[in-house]
Amino acid sequence: MKTRVVLPLLFLASGLAAFGWDYEGHRMVNQLALAALPADFPAFVREPANAERIAFLAGEPDRWRNNPDLPIKHYNAPDHYLDLEQLTEVGLDPARVPSLRYVFATEYAAGRAINPAAYLAIDPAKNTDRTREWPGFLPWAITEQYGKLRSAFSYLKAFEENGTPEEIANARANIVQLMGVMGHYLGDMAQPLHTTKHHNGWVGDNPKDFTRWPGFHSWIDGGFIARAGIKLPDLLPRVAPAGPAALAPDSAGRDPMFAVVMGWLVEQNRFVEPLYALEKTGALKADVAATSVEGQEFIKARLLTGGRMLSAVWLTAWRNAIPDTYLRAQLIKRKTAAGSP
Repeated sequence: MKTRVVLPLLFLASGLAAFGWDYEGHRMVNQLALAALPADFPAFVREPANAERIAFLAGEPDRWRNNPDLPIKHYNAPDHYLDLEQLTEVGLDPARVPSLRYVFATEYAAGRAINPAAYLAIDPAKNTDRTREWPGFLPWAITEQYGKLRSAFSYLKAFEENGTPEEIANARANIVQLMGVMGHYLGDMAQPLHTTKHHNGWVGDNPKDFTRWPGFHSWIDGGFIARAGIKLPDLLPRVAPAGPAALAPDSAGRDPMFAVVMGWLVEQNRFVEPLYALEKTGALKADVAATSVEGQEFIKARLLTGGRMLSAVWLTAWRNAIPDTYLRAQLIKRKTAAGSP
């Protein structure tokens, strides 16, 4: 019989759901992203209180998931993943799916109505939040957060030119909020189990005899990191300065950032089988976590990838922020009316 990961009783008793990296992992991704920002990035984000808030907010979308209210569960849960196979199995090309969330959702639902046999069957008992109708919206969530951050950098510039100190402080606080929350979703994408239907153990045909253990996701998210003792200082020496994302016209006419993010997701999905293969060899077992170089290197690489991806998106939002001409005109009008010099 093949040996499986044996968890400490304390971890089993914690009742952790398969959310994404546990808080410490998400926090590290945001901190790695901050460390990768170039020197000319707005300095206020590195001020200790702001840097701490960006790190803290890495866990915010998971904290929303702890809320029992059905509307927030329905809205929030699909933003943490995209089961890529659910696209390809119904004939959709990730390189061509629409970049507009509701256009995609409508088209996906229409396809299910026309050819339900091609789509994953929905178990009503496991669909109380009414999210199983879709494969997840992770790339859409990141792209939307990017647009909000780009807007915030645009209006910050207008306030810095003609606003009050209070308005500038509030605009900067908004940027910190958006950067921190966005980091959660980039961190999720760097965890390969957020890109696949095999997110809680292998499902369906299993010719390579990968684990079907439903606790596998939670173990990767935090159990292994904790047992191996992976900490931020272990990773910071490997951080290189980030560059902006390479935005370019998309052949399908989609939003350029969405095309980049979807491409990143496809890349992360390629690590699904290697992750399961590591589990099969025993490199991710609890009793070897502290000494398993192969297992630790895999997890560290995913955290570093998340940090690089996140820093690139932050940087791209800042460098591509267009002038908020309407706000600028209104602020100039206000200053003129007040008789300011």
